[in-house]
Amino acid sequence: MGKKVAIITGSATGVGAATAILLAQKECNVVINYTRSENEAFETAKIAEKHGAETIVFQADVSKDEECQAMVSATMKKWGQIDYLVNNAGRTKFNFFENLDGLTMDDFQSIYAVNVVGAYQMIKAVVPHMKKQGSGAIVNDSSLAGVNAMGSSIAYVTSKAALNAMTKSLAHVLGPEIRINAVAPGPIKTRWLKGGMSDEAYDSLIDQAEKSLPLRKVASAEDVAEVLVWFLEGAPLITGEILIIDSGAHLGQLASYSSEDL
Repeated sequence: MGKKVAIITGSATGVGAATAILLAQKECNVVINYTRSENEAFETAKIAEKHGAETIVFQADVSKDEECQAMVSATMKKWGQIDYLVNNAGRTKFNFFENLDGLTMDDFQSIYAVNVVGAYQMIKAVVPHMKKQGSGAIVNDSSLAGVNAMGSSIAYVTSKAALNAMTKSLAHVLGPEIRINAVAPGPIKTRWLKGGMSDEAYDSLIDQAEKSLPLRKVASAEDVAEVLVWFLEGAPLITGEILIIDSGAHLGQLASYSSEDL
């Protein structure tokens, strides 16, 4: 049996790159997708190839249906199969919630176009091939923001909530051949997060989280990649699940009691 084939959107850097490299280590051929980070995409491909994978580096904006279809067609032309899809491409605009004037209709539409519609278009493109071959697995890289309604902006939060709901909706109809799940990470140590904040704010966030979280750790890109890949190859009876990866942040602040309170 030949190697499995995975498409990972937004995989030039960060979680997407870590996922592509991990899949390469697990003997998958991988499609590295980017919109602007061309140099980084080819660097990620080189690393994947060092682990024995064949690669395609494909520039595509997932908000454009024809580009999603083209990427899937190129994959099928090269390998004749698609086993895994990781919807990792994401977009946000950092904006404080109270600043209602800080988000425009265009902001919402551009964020939803990638985070929700883009994921849907990629799923729509791969499903016929996965159905025909009789198996496939899809995992959506969502966010804790879509669960607890806190994040970089209201537009981002609601887009991830929509992605979570879409994951559950599609689980009803993609089986039995295809499983679909989502992961919901909290903050991740990536340039994507750092790029939307000042250095001081970023360092403060990470420091505070690592002192207060139950597991005392903020996820790395590789930490999230491990869970994404587990959903693809290690969860045969799980579909429609949204799995939180946040070192316990969603549990909230633990109340402190003294002996006099008991």
